[in-house]
Amino acid sequence: MKTIRGAHALITGGSRGLGPYLARALAGEGANLTLTARSADSLREVASQLEGDARRVHPVAADVCDDGARRELVEEAESTLGPIDILVNNAGIEMIVSYLDLSPDRIAGMIRTNLEAPLILSRLVLAGMIERGRGHVVMMSSFGGKKGSPYSATYAATKAGLIAWTSGLRIELQGTGVGASVISPGFVSEAGMFADRTQEAPRVLGTSTPEAVAGAVVRAIRKDVFEIVVNPGPVKLGLMLDQLSPGLTRWLLEKAGVYDYYRRQAEEERQSLREES
Repeated sequence: MKTIRGAHALITGGSRGLGPYLARALAGEGANLTLTARSADSLREVASQLEGDARRVHPVAADVCDDGARRELVEEAESTLGPIDILVNNAGIEMIVSYLDLSPDRIAGMIRTNLEAPLILSRLVLAGMIERGRGHVVMMSSFGGKKGSPYSATYAATKAGLIAWTSGLRIELQGTGVGASVISPGFVSEAGMFADRTQEAPRVLGTSTPEAVAGAVVRAIRKDVFEIVVNPGPVKLGLMLDQLSPGLTRWLLEKAGVYDYYRRQAEEERQSLREES
């Protein structure tokens, strides 16, 4: 989609984290927005901040893990602002914790939110996009989907699934006028899942701003780019090295303190889970 102005974009996870930044970036391009999340109050607050930037901003409180709620979300969005031209699957949950400290319910919940919901939502809007010959789906993945990290294996699995899905679907979409992209940020400052952590991420991994991530989304939509890895550090070089010598990559990450960082975070999460139970 070379032109975003006037398009109708649906953004999940729109009330917090990267959501407001993604909304602001697309609003700045002239898109009409439907924002969804479970918190109605937070959604209304974000929408009110964007009213001057986009033609229309429509907040819809919904649980994207519920099949009925997903269908109602799409129906309300399209009845209010017209056909959905852009879907940004941003909603997600993450836990850095030992795999055996995750209950089966938490594992299933992460899969439903991070993988099942984006795939089903995309299924609900893609047929209309193809019929109109116009549209774009964006999956918000993670650097964790490129290289699984200890103590976040389930999260990494769901994000890797988004990358694989996008890679395969793009081939099916050739010639339809509809595109699909996946954005894989590393550590993000100020917003997103790692912004609330008590410990700083290892410097070797680098940190990106939420504005940089939002800019990557806009660029991916405009140019129909398969994947954009958002990270100022030597991540792409590290990924190539990992293909050649996984053992060496593991040694370097261990020496750089990356795995210690995850271990410390996992211990904090374990304490939180104990307090909850």
